[in-house]
Amino acid sequence: MPPSIVFDSRPPSGDGGPMRRGEDETTTGRGHGRRRRGMAVVVVLALVLAVGTGWWWQDRRSSAAAVGAAQEHAEQVAQDLAAGRPPSLDGAPSEGKMGEVLEGMGEIAHTVTAGEVSLDDDARRGTVTFEHAWRIHEDKQPWTYETTLAVRRDGERWSGTWEPGLLAPDLEAGEGLQARRLSAERGEVLGDGGRALVADRAVVRVGVDRSQTSSLGQARRSAREVAELVDVEVGPFVDAVEAAGPQAFVEAIVLRAQAPELDEVSRGIAEIPGARGVEDTMPLAPTSTFARAVLGSVGPATAEQVEGSKGAIRAGDVVGTSGLQLAQDDRLRGTAGYVVEAVDLEGSAKPRELRSVPAVDGRSVRTTLSRTHQEQAEAVLEDVAPESAVVAIRPSDGHVLAAASGPGSEGTSTATLGQYAPGSTFKTVTALALLRSGITPQTRVPCTTTTTVEGRSFTNYDDYPSSATGDVPFATAFASSCNTALISQRDRLGDGALDEAAEALGLTLDPSLGVPAELGDVPDPKADVDLAAATIGQGTVLSTPMGMATVAASVAKGAAVSPVLVLDGGSRRPASPARPLTAAESEQLRSLMRGVVTDGSARFLADVPGGPVGAKTGTAEYGTDEPPRTHAWMIGTQGDLAVAVFVADGPGGASTAGPVLEDYLRRLQR
Repeated sequence: MPPSIVFDSRPPSGDGGPMRRGEDETTTGRGHGRRRRGMAVVVVLALVLAVGTGWWWQDRRSSAAAVGAAQEHAEQVAQDLAAGRPPSLDGAPSEGKMGEVLEGMGEIAHTVTAGEVSLDDDARRGTVTFEHAWRIHEDKQPWTYETTLAVRRDGERWSGTWEPGLLAPDLEAGEGLQARRLSAERGEVLGDGGRALVADRAVVRVGVDRSQTSSLGQARRSAREVAELVDVEVGPFVDAVEAAGPQAFVEAIVLRAQAPELDEVSRGIAEIPGARGVEDTMPLAPTSTFARAVLGSVGPATAEQVEGSKGAIRAGDVVGTSGLQLAQDDRLRGTAGYVVEAVDLEGSAKPRELRSVPAVDGRSVRTTLSRTHQEQAEAVLEDVAPESAVVAIRPSDGHVLAAASGPGSEGTSTATLGQYAPGSTFKTVTALALLRSGITPQTRVPCTTTTTVEGRSFTNYDDYPSSATGDVPFATAFASSCNTALISQRDRLGDGALDEAAEALGLTLDPSLGVPAELGDVPDPKADVDLAAATIGQGTVLSTPMGMATVAASVAKGAAVSPVLVLDGGSRRPASPARPLTAAESEQLRSLMRGVVTDGSARFLADVPGGPVGAKTGTAEYGTDEPPRTHAWMIGTQGDLAVAVFVADGPGGASTAGPVLEDYLRRLQR
């Protein structure tokens, strides 16, 4: 501010005070002299005021210019730090050295904001505070901190002195920054009774060790070669290696120690700079095929998974890629953490932690699968060449104990997703619809050799027993699987009768397994011939092996069963049928299925140990060959167990699927 000038209205002391009345300055001779002196004082004060005010404005303009220049300098430093460039400071590292300091941060976004410069009174020295933010992980709060820089003016130029602590607090000379991702432990998949389906088994982790590569370019080339060697997506793995720190090991794939391809992979990585195989253990199922089509598998995230995760998944993360592992990935994967370290650029000292956010391990997922049932189901399918499946359900609680798909399914979950015409196993549904129409097991029905509906001829299977033809009890027709007998009763079935019966046995209810699955479909017949085909499980009627196992389980329980495989992670509430199964109906169905074993097409099951067995065989035509090719089916019940067996191509249910069911039931009794 300009100097304060105070004007005082009082006369100077010793000058006599105010004039007396009648006294005239002009007559005394003193007034004129005082007037000249007063004018001189005013002129001097005005000059002083003008000069002082000019100095003040000039000084203010100079200070404002200094602040502006200092602020401009600070903002340029902030831009350089954010871009990873050496700032214009005394002693700043070279561009190459700055790159070494920041190499361990990869492509992590770094923003730097310069605060207001605070200058000393002489506007020649001051300090500025920088606010830093590193977006280490997209779905976490950024790493934020402040650093300060002392600035000074040399003529018109502002500068400062580089200190490593300007980049990050506590960073020292000769050190660089490195960010490492802290992987979360993936949650376990548990089986029936909460027992782990997996155990720690020896594995080899194959990947690229950045510390063993000569440059970032070499690391990229090695990553590409390793990805091609072990057949993982090249792009995401190269990105993961590029983004990792200079000391990081980036995993491409995990192989079991007994994997047949491990020898070839080991020879390959020996020729690739930085490629390594690291021995370790990890929780694994007993075999590489154990329930794999249902449980799925894990592996490096695809580009699509990374892009769709909104930052939760990064290139190189291990995620579920199929089946339950994919469906329950959010629960199983957990949340990754990170650590930022100060690393000795010469490699002679251990890294120092500057910042860390711990990983949150994934949660377990409980399933209903029984290791014993699943292993035995896979064993009985081991030599079955076509697509095949065995599904086992515990009727009392609907728990799926086994959902095995054979090697012919080539990784597809035939057990839960393969929909086919169920053939005569569907006669269990037709039987319920006919019982509701008034038929009893003793009602006599005509079992003829052939029958024709709207020009289409229907016959029984080739070796149908002649002793079971003619007018026979409905129980006999069911036990021997007489197609023509059931077709002859189609007029008893009103609109929606088959679908209503299928719903009562759980076949057309919405599945709530917790993994991708289908049960069955029973469309309304559009013509009489369609209804005839539907009564014997042909035409437009479809079911999965899981669907027909559900029918058998509902008969055994006496109520619609809603199969469940996953007990955690948001399985839907099971639906209820519009017309539930009654106790009398279920008792009659159990009697009919028992008759198939005692007097019908499944007599080979009569001596299976472990209690009475109920069953129904099934053969379903498909394709355009003449004669048509056939699917082979079998469903069975024994105690608190219901089983469905399916083989995509075979001469008949009893001859193809029957031995598989028998073998399975006998194995469980050993």
